[in-house]
Amino acid sequence: MIRHLVLFKLNEGVSRDEPRVAAGAQAFQELGAKIAEVVSWECGWNVTDRPVAYDFAINSSVADGDALQRYLAHPAHQEAVGPWGEFATWVIADYEI
Repeated sequence: MIRHLVLFKLNEGVSRDEPRVAAGAQAFQELGAKIAEVVSWECGWNVTDRPVAYDFAINSSVADGDALQRYLAHPAHQEAVGPWGEFATWVIADYEI
């Protein structure tokens, strides 16, 4: 099993209540149910205010490396993540559990 973690940081001057950001968050809320390879899916906005905190997180899992590659290449994933490049940066970690 592989855990796929993604942390998003909104760009300077971008707020989570902007329509494009709200649409991006909604797309991620719905994404886990659209891709068969996803075993578990959680995502949401950070609830703390600390300088090192990121703004939005995805915590998901897939069966193995092949499933991770299929998830990443899936059109629904590409569609959901695409707009985030306009208003955020992110870091990821994929590790075995």
